[in-house]
Amino acid sequence: MSAKKTKKAKEAKETKKVNKEKDDGLIRFKINGQAVQAREGWTILETARQNGIKIPTLCFHPAVAAIGSCRLCVVEIQQNGRSRVAASCITPVQGGVEVLTDSEEVQNVRRWILEMLLANCPASRQIRKLAKEYGVTSTRFKVDHPDDACLRCGLCVRACDEVVGVRAISLGNRGVFKEVTAPYHQRSMDCIRCGTCLYICPTGAMEQLFLQVSAP
Repeated sequence: MSAKKTKKAKEAKETKKVNKEKDDGLIRFKINGQAVQAREGWTILETARQNGIKIPTLCFHPAVAAIGSCRLCVVEIQQNGRSRVAASCITPVQGGVEVLTDSEEVQNVRRWILEMLLANCPASRQIRKLAKEYGVTSTRFKVDHPDDACLRCGLCVRACDEVVGVRAISLGNRGVFKEVTAPYHQRSMDCIRCGTCLYICPTGAMEQLFLQVSAP
């Protein structure tokens, strides 16, 4: 059999396998060798949590839309002899794949991310604690603002908009100058002081920023 025919036969077999995984409306695959099943539209992170499998997150909260900004929830996805790393909070499930949540490659990516976070929000106790769990106690990156605890993940912005329905918080500027602020950099009269942003903030930064965005 030619190499071309062999390749087509293998692809047909994989397609048949994936279709079989979805026959009853459920998508079946494996996470760390454990067989799991998910509904169409679920993400890898949602499926992992449904099965008690821990994946660390910072910018994710089930009450708001996921955007995958912090990338801490990366996993390794293996399929057809190939592998890739993807953010589990925004990656849809796929039948027949093998997902690894704690492989060496995944750990290396998370350590690198945590090093950057130690430089970007060094004042956050939560970030330092999480970094220590992965053996990261220092960073090779330059620390420009040692009192900064904000991740700039936008979770507070999304919660204020999608949960509270107020839009009293926004992300101002771009790139390295991005910051959490009130619209037009003026303390917001729309803020109802519900405390949602304080509760949902993953780094504790909103404790410092709240009085800067909320009008007295």
